[in-house]
Order: sequence, then C-alpha cells, then structure tokens
Amino acid sequence: MPRPLSIDIRERALARLVRGESIRTIAEALDIAPSSVVKWSQRYRQTGSVAPAKLGGNRPRLIVGAHGVWLRARIARDRPFTLRSLADELAARGLQVDTVTLWRWLRQEGWSFKKKRSAQRAG
Repeated sequence: MPRPLSIDIRERALARLVRGESIRTIAEALDIAPSSVVKWSQRYRQTGSVAPAKLGGNRPRLIVGAHGVWLRARIARDRPFTLRSLADELAARGLQVDTVTLWRWLRQEGWSFKKKRSAQRAG
C-alpha cells in the first residue's frame, strides 16, 4: 500500500480550494488525482484535519468468549460439518463471520482438515 501524501500538499490543496479554485485545477497544479482533493476536503469537513487516517493495525478476534465456548461444544458434538454451516449457525446466534474467519479460528484451535483414507481414489 502506498504511503499517504504529505500534510503540506494536503494543506496547500485545501487552501486553494477555500480560495475558490476548482478541484481539477488544484489537482493539475499539484500533480495529484482530483479524487484526492475531494477526499481531503471531505475529511476536513468531517474531522477538521486533513491528516491521513491510521494505516494497518490488527483487528480484534471475532470468535471469543461465549461464541468460542459454543463453537467448541458444537464441533465436539457433531463432527461432520462445513464451514458454511458453522457460519450460518453463528449468524443465527448474532455473530456474522465468514468462512475464512472460521478457518483461521479452527487452525488456531488445532483443528485441521484430513481426508479419510477410504475416500481416496484407488490405485
């Protein structure tokens, strides 16, 4: 992901916008995309600053607490399951997760997908 443009360019673009220049002339003069000027002006109206938002970081885990306890019990109770069916059951309990989130949670819990030997092709 590219780095955000400097605060100096952002402030100069906003100052020109306040003076009444059009977005396209500002973008052309500063050699930036017109959409950047629009987004910076929107950010300034919403937050009062043209500083870029925080980049990166970690998202908190979604399957924790009571949902994790329920999911462990559900898996132990009924072995043949699909990730989609587990996602649907969690959605019915009020937690929207996708199959990738479930897959990562299962891997962290030590579960893995193993094909049964009887299902392998002969020869």
